[in-house]
Amino acid sequence: MSEVKLTEKPVTTKLSVPQNNSVSARISAIRWPLLATAALLLLACAAPFQLVPFHTFQLAMAMIYAVTLLGLNLLVGHTGQISLGHGAFFAVGAYTAAIAMQRWDVPYFATIPIAAAITFVLGFALGVPALRLRGLYLALVTLAIAIFLVPLLKRFDDLTGGSMGLVVDKPVPPAWTGLAEDQWLYFLALATTVIGFVLVAGMLRSRVGRALHAMRDNEIAAEVLGVNLAHYKTLAFAWSALLAGVAGCVYTWVIAFVSPDSFALTLSITLLAGLVVGGLGTTWGPLLGGLFVMFVPSFAQDVNQAAPGVIFGLLIIAVMYLAPKGLAGLATQWTQWLGHRVRKGKTHAH
Repeated sequence: MSEVKLTEKPVTTKLSVPQNNSVSARISAIRWPLLATAALLLLACAAPFQLVPFHTFQLAMAMIYAVTLLGLNLLVGHTGQISLGHGAFFAVGAYTAAIAMQRWDVPYFATIPIAAAITFVLGFALGVPALRLRGLYLALVTLAIAIFLVPLLKRFDDLTGGSMGLVVDKPVPPAWTGLAEDQWLYFLALATTVIGFVLVAGMLRSRVGRALHAMRDNEIAAEVLGVNLAHYKTLAFAWSALLAGVAGCVYTWVIAFVSPDSFALTLSITLLAGLVVGGLGTTWGPLLGGLFVMFVPSFAQDVNQAAPGVIFGLLIIAVMYLAPKGLAGLATQWTQWLGHRVRKGKTHAH
């Protein structure tokens, strides 16, 4: 009988590595931003009950600027289009609300859709030249709009009040709220800010956001992939202008006064600087930029009343040197470093 030789092959067993660490990391990545957002909202809701009216007013103005920068960030940070005239859309929204309330007795809540519609159409119209222009050429077109807006507002005295501007009545808080006037205006600004951030976040996570990012990174590649550049460019300008117009409308509620000198060219430049300082293309950059636009100029005025612009410029240079990606980028780095230290401490504990 022939012998049959059996060769034994080594059996290798694959050890499955538990994925608990990666799962917990993903859960932490989702949980911590939600917890931070919830804590920020609670702090924002409690702020007007702990602060004096003037500081409540300042925070309301910071949130108004944050909504304006939210639209500018959508255009510049997420689409890659340069705009030096965003203050013009802010002014159009403010004057629309003021004229509607003072001339035509429109209820203040009804001025928001009116201002939003008008600025949306204007932004869409400005998006048409953006189809052929880019870079510095587009920046010059938007800059021209900011320059001629102030003389235009002064020319139509019967409608805009000319150089004297318009005075309107502040929204009166409903009796059932039990809030003071400054607190009610603060919560109106807070609600506008929250709604604006939620809508923009949803837009950026959708197909529209992916198209805008593709267009920002490489227009030729985006067009090859089927992105309609004309459609999304005009859409970005329209939505950006709409957010600025809504912010201008709430600005009129809070200030109760509009004048052409309030919307000079320096406003557009300050808004762009605030966005870059806050963090271009980031989620929290507009909010940090709004705080910067509101508080830093007044701080510079307190430091040196003779030359506040010098202090303001030096602060911008300092922030850009210490945080090239803006304050939001710096906060992200700190958060990642802190999370790394916490995870490292847990590992050593086990």
